[in-house]
Amino acid sequence: MGSFVEWLPNVKRIARGIRLRVLRHTLQHGGGYLSQGCSSAELLALLYGDLLNLGPSCGPLVPPKFSAVPGASTAATHGWVYNGPRDPELARFFFSPVHYSLALYAALIEVRRLGEDALDGFDEDGSTVEMIGAEHSPGIEVTAGSLGQCLSQALGVAMARRRRGESGTNWVFMSDGEFQEGQTWEAFAAAHYHGVDNLRVIVDVNGQQCDGDMASVMSIEPLAARLDAFGSSVREVDGHDLVALRRAAMSGVAGRVRVILARTDACRGVELLRSRAPNLHYLRFKSDDEKAAYAALLRQMEAES
Repeated sequence: MGSFVEWLPNVKRIARGIRLRVLRHTLQHGGGYLSQGCSSAELLALLYGDLLNLGPSCGPLVPPKFSAVPGASTAATHGWVYNGPRDPELARFFFSPVHYSLALYAALIEVRRLGEDALDGFDEDGSTVEMIGAEHSPGIEVTAGSLGQCLSQALGVAMARRRRGESGTNWVFMSDGEFQEGQTWEAFAAAHYHGVDNLRVIVDVNGQQCDGDMASVMSIEPLAARLDAFGSSVREVDGHDLVALRRAAMSGVAGRVRVILARTDACRGVELLRSRAPNLHYLRFKSDDEKAAYAALLRQMEAES
């Protein structure tokens, strides 16, 4: 991690690039998971631009076609290779809400782990660049299944790495909707029982899920207090404040999982989205006029970047 002067401008650049790429791609394809890119841009930018201690990417700039399910005995593409080699001293990154994959791919392009044309095969038959990513998709270590399963897998890896004496940390990116799932809480309970403190969790708390506002479906609040009761070391910050996010990532309690609750805005940087609230999960244009308005916004954002 570099000095304040070194890391902050670069991470801000990455976050801007993520929003631009997700909006541009949404326009090109007539729809997309835009709100997820808006809320998570700073989180992914800080992870890839500063927090994650990763080696260089081991994957091709243009992801290959799907050949087989990844496994120890296959030559299939493994998404984790884009996060660098598996080294005892390096970090491992687990991406849980795989419907955020477009934002992840945008982040990988911004940090040069994917090429500029890596999204050309997005969501096409045979492509590994899937809309809902899996373990063969760039940057994704494990298939998360339905929401709430990735944390348990990351916990198992963290415990195994600790037993082997590896010093590398293990980061998990989650969405707040996963805290409506029982398996999430079982994983936190197990982590506390086993005293796992080489696990870091950063949560995009944007208050949205596929059925609308989370508070109107099933509230998870008070989330910080619940996590504290489950034995985690919790920091709650503005998810668009990079300095506060980084400071939170540096603090923790020995023997406890570190959790950063990043309170975010699902329309951050794309104010036009607010007219769709509370149904922000997936943007599909309703008219040519609406699409034209987003195209005008994109041109404005490109001019200002």
